[in-house]
Amino acid sequence: MRRSDSIVSKLDWVTILLFFLIVILGWLNIYAAVYDESAAQNIFSTTLNSGRQLIFIAASVVLIITILVVDFKFYDTFGYFIFGGIMFLLIFVLVFGREVAGSKSWFEIGAFRLQPSEFAKFATALAVSKFIGTSGFRMDNMKNQVVLFGIIGLPVILIMLQGDTGTAMVYSIFLFVFFREGMSPMLLLLGAAASVIFILTLLVPNHLYLYIGIVSIAGLVIFFGKRTPKRIVLVIAGALLVTGVIKSVDYVISDVLKPHQQNRIKALINPDADPLGYGWNVTQSKIAIGSGGFSGKGFLKGTQTKFDFVPEQSTDFIFCTIGEEHGWIGSLILISLFVTLLLRLIFIAERQKWRFARVYGYSVACILFFHFAVNIGMTIGLFPVIGIPLPMFSYGGSSLIGFTILIFIFLKLDAHRMQVLIR
Repeated sequence: MRRSDSIVSKLDWVTILLFFLIVILGWLNIYAAVYDESAAQNIFSTTLNSGRQLIFIAASVVLIITILVVDFKFYDTFGYFIFGGIMFLLIFVLVFGREVAGSKSWFEIGAFRLQPSEFAKFATALAVSKFIGTSGFRMDNMKNQVVLFGIIGLPVILIMLQGDTGTAMVYSIFLFVFFREGMSPMLLLLGAAASVIFILTLLVPNHLYLYIGIVSIAGLVIFFGKRTPKRIVLVIAGALLVTGVIKSVDYVISDVLKPHQQNRIKALINPDADPLGYGWNVTQSKIAIGSGGFSGKGFLKGTQTKFDFVPEQSTDFIFCTIGEEHGWIGSLILISLFVTLLLRLIFIAERQKWRFARVYGYSVACILFFHFAVNIGMTIGLFPVIGIPLPMFSYGGSSLIGFTILIFIFLKLDAHRMQVLIR
């Protein structure tokens, strides 16, 4: 076979290079997060998270080869079957899974654990892409929209039943994929408005001020606008809807969220209110990042890391290690790598001639963006702590393998972009 016909020559090596740079940097920082100078620990030791992560990296390489060998049409042809299989695993784990940190999301296999919800992301991306890629699909068709929300809603419900609210929130990012494919921006605007109302409800303890503001705005709109019966009814209905959202936020926080989830919301609003309690994680995280200064304390020299001030530092709070040991420069380099990867994925998605591949590419980019933005937001106190790992960087086999499959299916599709008909 000529080199020009080889899959190797058609792969996007810029994306692959960025992927492995992030993976290797993550592996080194996982070692830094668990390193104990007094024990003279070896980075390759399987008793450490770094040694186990190396096993996961090796497994990911095997998976990459498998993905690239399989015919690219397989992912479109069997998209629904893959989705159905992973949904079955999500149901199965509810019955036979093990509960870890309040979430019944894990299968335990010897010394290793497997989290099916990490694989549900690429499976959902395949199902969404297959449906949107159907011949004659129109995003403005209400029936199509119902089916799409059903596809992303099923894993959300199953993951919520497992008690993993953070992972369930990832699926909200598919709204941007739908928007790219022609969905009305109204849903995005409504979501943004609901988010603003939610934040204001949390920040303003006395909701009487919010109600006064709602009535005042509604009154001004009616007074200065066209006072037709229809417009007045719509304004009043909108004001009542906003009031209902405020009431529902109170209900959800007080009666639906579990105590540890309520504490995460409180920590976001005011971590200094209880720095030794619910505000501990965020407070220590910001101290660790801030203590790194411009250039950091040096590799394996992080004091916050060494004395375990920041919990879960090799997983959810891995960014603290970068901030403390490599400072602003190291943080900038890591963020630049992620941003470059995201921009590259969007560029690749836009050059696809096959709608299935384009939608899948945007799904990959959006999922990665959500994890990247929320994880770093958690560590610096801009987002509640919801257990979202930093893609390919945090410790965890299920997470690394899930993201590997997510990205390399897309690279496989891209490598064959000239072999499909324009759809």
